[in-house]
Amino acid sequence: MKVLAINSSPRMDKGNTALILNPFLEGMKEAGAEVELFYTKKLNINPCTGEFNCWLKTPGKCYHNDDMNILYPKIAEVDVIVFATPVYVDGVTGPMKNLIDRMIPRVQPFFELREEHCRHSVRGEAKTLKFVLISNCGFWEKDNFDPLLVFMKAFCKNASAEFAGALLRPHGEAMPGMLEMGAPINDIFEAAKEAGRQLAKGQKISQENLDAVSRELLPKEMYIQIVNQYFQQTLEALEKC
Repeated sequence: MKVLAINSSPRMDKGNTALILNPFLEGMKEAGAEVELFYTKKLNINPCTGEFNCWLKTPGKCYHNDDMNILYPKIAEVDVIVFATPVYVDGVTGPMKNLIDRMIPRVQPFFELREEHCRHSVRGEAKTLKFVLISNCGFWEKDNFDPLLVFMKAFCKNASAEFAGALLRPHGEAMPGMLEMGAPINDIFEAAKEAGRQLAKGQKISQENLDAVSRELLPKEMYIQIVNQYFQQTLEALEKC
């Protein structure tokens, strides 16, 4: 199994999104998957300009000469794409949206009916492609991922891919501090790793592991108090600079 992972957190490996993504990918590797990870911060990907050269003048190829040219052949070869993004404003980060928009050369301009819904037909040989979403959000409630989930599932259908699951970590801002204090949260990372193993073995990611990744870390009121105190102290420190 070949896996392409994209982490669109500007904090890359130091961000809270990576705390879930990295063990998930480790689990996939342990189960025999071939994994390649890219960070959008290190990629030069221009936004789609909507001129549709990739459909009409140069089918399957975008006129932009940027780092999507590195990703296009990999997207065509892999079995799984892992989209990892923090939630900043109710969805994927800007760089991730650019990357997703630039995947349009995968499909053709021609329409077809799939499941009684108008879609674009996929270019080239049809294959089973799975999408996985991994996301972190600073807000406490899990429903803050709802807009992102709607978008990713719609994108999955339009791309003729199978949505293989979402590992969602609400109130993720608590994780670094809890790790420093030695709080018992390793079960979250173990669940993420086991989810990766399951997918690499061709199994369905269990709801038990998804729930473990999203489990409550601390009460809502306590979390709000801690976060507000942290930002207040940060603001006071900046004012003294």
